[in-house]
Amino acid sequence: MSEATRRVRITAGSASAEATLDGSRTATAVWAALPISAPAQTWGDEIYFDIGTAIAPESPKAVVERGDLGYWPPGQAFCVFFGPTPASTGDEIRPASPVNVFGRVAGDPTVFKKVRSGTTVRIERAGGGGR
Repeated sequence: MSEATRRVRITAGSASAEATLDGSRTATAVWAALPISAPAQTWGDEIYFDIGTAIAPESPKAVVERGDLGYWPPGQAFCVFFGPTPASTGDEIRPASPVNVFGRVAGDPTVFKKVRSGTTVRIERAGGGGR
């Protein structure tokens, strides 16, 4: 399956955005687990949630970019990064510990700033077909 077809919709309360998953093993494992619904946690300008899928570290990054999707191995968590976290220095975006970056939000990821802990996040395949 090509990367272009691996588009997902992330919805948390009134916030919603599409994202594209890359060709990594992490992205393939997340894609296979969809749809996923879980309560969000927040940590600075990051939302994350347990997806109940163990994925090994894959070129983990200690600093990520705004809009990156990451998988945090210690928490089996899907992370959406849209700004600095409590671990950041200056304007960098630093996860609690290195994450597998496996995709990017299309458009403005700061729509997720209004999401509060406990809000249900749903990730599903976007577009027609692909269940």
